[in-house]
Amino acid sequence: MSEPTNDIVTRLREGFERIALVLRADLWAAAGEAGLNPTQAQVLGFLAARPPGVRPKDIAAHLGVSAASVTDTLNALDRKGLVLRQADPADARSVALRPTAEGLRINQAIATAASQVAAALVQLSPAEQANLLLAQVKLVRSLQLADAIPVQRLCVTCRHFRPNAHPGSAHPHHCAFVNAAIGTEDLRLDCGEHEPADPATQSANWAAFEQGRPPLQAPPAS
Repeated sequence: MSEPTNDIVTRLREGFERIALVLRADLWAAAGEAGLNPTQAQVLGFLAARPPGVRPKDIAAHLGVSAASVTDTLNALDRKGLVLRQADPADARSVALRPTAEGLRINQAIATAASQVAAALVQLSPAEQANLLLAQVKLVRSLQLADAIPVQRLCVTCRHFRPNAHPGSAHPHHCAFVNAAIGTEDLRLDCGEHEPADPATQSANWAAFEQGRPPLQAPPAS
């Protein structure tokens, strides 16, 4: 029998698996305190982070579950008074969903509940936290390009993102939506104001982001 591979990629994957177990335990505990199961909490969180009008198929695609499972979960949340179903103006065969005020309150309670992983992250230095976030951005983008996960609302794929617009600054990037400089620690994996850039712009922005330069080089001074 061959010896198991013991390279750094294997060890990193093992580390993610262990962290995922604790994240799952955190979610079970927080959801249980709110009277929900983890899937109900995830669906409620998905709805709370998006404008009203989400369709069930969007939830199924994002969470990687079946349409039947989403329907069961939405029925449970509806009975609890945490979501509202409305006719979808764009598709008479579908419904549009939004959380109720109580649903938003419950979601906030779950999001701010005590977390073992959050407590561990707080112990990292600001630089370690920023580096870890940067690594997550790169991993999520790679998984997204490989169709391993649904499209995510990343800063680096948004039409408002200007990589390295302020070179040499502690906040080198720029968000045109809020018209403000942002640093690595400000990058988002799921931004509510995200508007996807066209593929060519996304590719150019990513190359500039990785290389530490603006996507469009200014001509040299005459």
